[in-house]
Amino acid sequence: MQQTSLAIEEPDDGSAGTDNALNSLADDETIDFITGKPVKLKGSEPVRQRIAKALALEYKIAVSDMEPGFPIPVQADGSRRKTKKADIAVFAPDSEHTLANLRRVVICKPEPKPGRTVTKIRTYEQARDDLEELELLLGTEATPEARYGMWTNGLDFFFLYKESKRFGATFERRTNWPLGDESTSDRSGASAVRLRRGEAAMLKTAFRRCHNYIHGNEGMPKDRAFWQFLYLLFTKMYDERLGLQEGRPPQFYITPDEPFNEAGRQAVRARIEALFDEVKKQYPHFDASDVLHLSPRALAFIVGELAPYDLSGTDMDVKGIAYQELVGTNLRGDRGQYFTPKGAVELMVKILDPRENESVLDPACGTGGFLRETLRHQLNRWREQEHTLGKPDTNEQLLDHQARLASYAAEHLFGADFDESLVRATQMSIMTFTGEGGNVYHMNSLLFPHGHYAGVAEARKRIPVPNSVDVVMTNPPFGTDIKIEDTDVLSQYSNGVARSWSRNKETGKAEPGGEARSMSPEQLFIQRAVEWAKPGGRIGIVLPNGILSNPGPTDEGIRQWILDNCWVLASIELPVETFIVEANVNILTSLLFLKKKTDQEKLARMMKEEPQDYPVFMAVAEKVGVDRRGNPVYKRRPDGEAILKPIPETQKVRINGEEQERTFIRMHKVIDNDLPEIAEAYQNFRLKYEEPGAKT
Repeated sequence: MQQTSLAIEEPDDGSAGTDNALNSLADDETIDFITGKPVKLKGSEPVRQRIAKALALEYKIAVSDMEPGFPIPVQADGSRRKTKKADIAVFAPDSEHTLANLRRVVICKPEPKPGRTVTKIRTYEQARDDLEELELLLGTEATPEARYGMWTNGLDFFFLYKESKRFGATFERRTNWPLGDESTSDRSGASAVRLRRGEAAMLKTAFRRCHNYIHGNEGMPKDRAFWQFLYLLFTKMYDERLGLQEGRPPQFYITPDEPFNEAGRQAVRARIEALFDEVKKQYPHFDASDVLHLSPRALAFIVGELAPYDLSGTDMDVKGIAYQELVGTNLRGDRGQYFTPKGAVELMVKILDPRENESVLDPACGTGGFLRETLRHQLNRWREQEHTLGKPDTNEQLLDHQARLASYAAEHLFGADFDESLVRATQMSIMTFTGEGGNVYHMNSLLFPHGHYAGVAEARKRIPVPNSVDVVMTNPPFGTDIKIEDTDVLSQYSNGVARSWSRNKETGKAEPGGEARSMSPEQLFIQRAVEWAKPGGRIGIVLPNGILSNPGPTDEGIRQWILDNCWVLASIELPVETFIVEANVNILTSLLFLKKKTDQEKLARMMKEEPQDYPVFMAVAEKVGVDRRGNPVYKRRPDGEAILKPIPETQKVRINGEEQERTFIRMHKVIDNDLPEIAEAYQNFRLKYEEPGAKT
């Protein structure tokens, strides 16, 4: 999704906007990150915008030191001179934009269109023809001080370092660039570069490039490629952690020449395999089956991608976004697991609002979306208390927040899944926030506290059923093609929903009969979630609409069981686009929010002939920001023009040679998404109507 933004207040940093730009911005336009003027999003422009932002936020190059479309005179055939343009030119800090002051050049090309198979990452040899253009811009006598060049199409990245010699220039390959305040004449190149904080789009690109290299260039299936990448990501984070805690020099690094010769690649392999052996000894998430199966060339490539990043210092939201996108792409479920889209996850967490002293459980956690969003919810609560919400964390805040999140996760955050690979993916997802793997158990939650999976014994100690958890939120597997017929499972629910329901011919009401022979998993998960919650505890669950609306006796009986045991807090219907884009599932769903009744409240309901009336929040979301193909949907004025909204962004940028924190007001097209408005409407509803039942 392309972000559209306009800097309308960027003093001292070279960008400016106009009222005309606000009024005339079209769907295929954006505001140039460097100039603040409208540009068409065609050809290589989307790539150029991402790179410009990355240069400012990751590489700490001042926007005022950049210029788009800068002409450079080149000698084409030995006699005739012509001009070629650098898509982005970078000049010496705070200098005039002249050829003499040019230090770096960037060439951007259109991003390759995704095909049915993964796009392979090209080598420098395969990109030889493309790099000739970059060498031409760097090597001309008109740019004597230009040292660094980048060629990219948004997926392939190639870096060159120019070494000027008596008889002409030579070009050395690099894995990356130094930051903006480092000397561009330093021949040590990437090995001497200070680690940089990740920016969301570029970190996602780096993760995707790593995975694509393993999948496309090494020929591994997507899921195996994902785990190989995850081993290295985990190893990188472990190496950083040792550096912070013990001051140990980094082992996860690469020198400029190592990726480009066999001896260097073997040296990288030896370092990384030794480091991964340490990881496996240190963490119980790994065992002897976890082995790096990558070639030395692939290992060197991935280390070159990850080593320049300071993942410990990168904003936790950024790491979570990058990680989850890769997980969602490569770990689709085949047993009814529909991984919950981000908007629905955020809505559920906002409505349930887990507090810092409350335990949270997702008994069908998949890749850990609800658990990760719960951590982000706590993090943003602390930022609000510190009056720093929306601002980048300082190094001190990052360390403090991570320690607090680790403590919260260890004491209060729990997950479970019957798919061991998803359990491990969730553990590592939590680690991106906390540095620890959290309490995620490999078990069948419907069979718990029984079952043979490895996580059952520990889960019995930490989250016994019933009445042990404050907040339960989950998106269980559902579908008629995955019926539960195991009598060991069904017997646990025979006193509740797992009954042969029939309709009383006289009263017309659904009545329970004997034990059911089969049930859909989502039907059983309703009872299991309610049982797990403490009296007064809150439950949020994603359900197919049929359970809430079908007239059959089974679904009606389940609804009656819910009313007998819970207060209904809210019901929010989601459009089909919610799951069709991210999970490729054409199904209508709702988010059902419940509050478990106390024994006294259940008894009081049984004694009354008429049920107690109380207000229930109900909403229907019609838009979730994307259409069925995943294209963004914007809010529009009556004349069809997209509505723009000013949004403050606080960023750390270089101004007058120093890194400073500045807040810019940028204009964004407003995504047509009802879910944030529904969350706000629910909060207002609760200001008017208290939650039913006992206060917690």
